[in-house]
Amino acid sequence: MTRIVLHREWHGDEDLPHPPLLLIHGGGSTIPSNWGMLLPLLERSRSVLAVELQGHGRTESGDREPSFEESADDVAAVLEELRLGPVDVLGFSNGGQVAFQLAARHPGRVRRLVLASAPLRRDAMVDGFWEGLEAGRFEDLPAVYADADLAVSRDLGHARRMFELDRALMLGFEDFPDELVASVAAPTLVVGADRDVVRAEHFVAVTALLPDARLLIVPGSHGDYLGEVLAAGGDDRALRAFLPQLLAFLDGRLT
Repeated sequence: MTRIVLHREWHGDEDLPHPPLLLIHGGGSTIPSNWGMLLPLLERSRSVLAVELQGHGRTESGDREPSFEESADDVAAVLEELRLGPVDVLGFSNGGQVAFQLAARHPGRVRRLVLASAPLRRDAMVDGFWEGLEAGRFEDLPAVYADADLAVSRDLGHARRMFELDRALMLGFEDFPDELVASVAAPTLVVGADRDVVRAEHFVAVTALLPDARLLIVPGSHGDYLGEVLAAGGDDRALRAFLPQLLAFLDGRLT
């Protein structure tokens, strides 16, 4: 399978003592739109590597069908190129699904794993999600996502291609087998919000399957605790409440 070369960028001081933290954004997103509020807070204490997945931001769409597995291999190729690993990994939503596959397919590259609002099964989603996705059109994409993509891609058609890739990716999504989930040995923080689009019981089930996992349910909605552009709307209160718990987990202090 042809690899897609992912846009990547470093933030913070690469000489800090902590392992690098890899950020993998969610659907419809770019590095700035998903992580723009979090990055300035993280880079005070650790080096951060952020990537943009197939067809997002400054990464080309290519002619490959989208899949979480192939995207994970794209990310692994970046780590191999940079001679990195094991690293800490934080993936949000679709990016959490990619982060999970990275840990499953390339376990030597992942030290600690944070699955943020990430569905590993189709029945994880709230009622109406799949019907809405099936009927969805590009015109339904919130303007903040299209604008954020245009700001970095400089391509008026790029956001439409991104939307179609993300839609196809999720419509083709099949459950990650329980056996695969149980095979991921990296210490994992499973995070969800109490008003998430992913059901709380799914987070509980995933935590139970993983050999070394902790569950954290935070107040809020899908991504506001990460400062995601649409969910947070510029309000950083949920992010600042979550950040100490994230850092405690990465440092091995969250029990």
